[in-house]
Amino acid sequence: MTTQSSPSAWQPGVTGGGTLPSGPGGATAAPSGDGHGPQTGPPTVTIGAYPDYPSAQRVVDYLADNRFPVERTAIVGTNLTLVETVLGRMTTGRAALIGAGTGAWFGLFIGLLFGIFTVANWLAVVLAGLVIGAVWGAVFGAVAHAMTGGRRDFTSASSLRASQYAVIVEADVADQARQLLGRLHLGGRTPQTAG
Repeated sequence: MTTQSSPSAWQPGVTGGGTLPSGPGGATAAPSGDGHGPQTGPPTVTIGAYPDYPSAQRVVDYLADNRFPVERTAIVGTNLTLVETVLGRMTTGRAALIGAGTGAWFGLFIGLLFGIFTVANWLAVVLAGLVIGAVWGAVFGAVAHAMTGGRRDFTSASSLRASQYAVIVEADVADQARQLLGRLHLGGRTPQTAG
């Protein structure tokens, strides 16, 4: 007679041997590999690091011009920073003006749409849509700004910036990329790799 051995109980921090507790979706399986998720693609090598995006873009463009398979290349920005540039003070009048502009565009679109089906005065329909859109846009803009209660009395634009841009290629074509880049001088750092 054979006895069935039950798997050992799951223990946090212990790899192998145990079973994971079941979750809401049923029994779970341990992740394969090193536990950091699935591989995202073939191994890559960094062939250069540049202080700005145009330099990294120029490198990839140069590789493309020299018939390098650029579909095996990526530009990776590291140390990302969110920068919010303040454009100016927002007042109720300015909010109404911005709303009027947005409303005018929408009104123009609606006026043109209705103008297609109008037999009579086409221009009057388009102008009426534009004016009505501008008026309602101004009203909604002013009301929306007044409802914030002065918590955000400025306009801004946000952008992501990286401190460095690395050009990476798949490992099996890294030597070809390095040979091509040996002829191009951009002032970037080319990492040394262990052979």
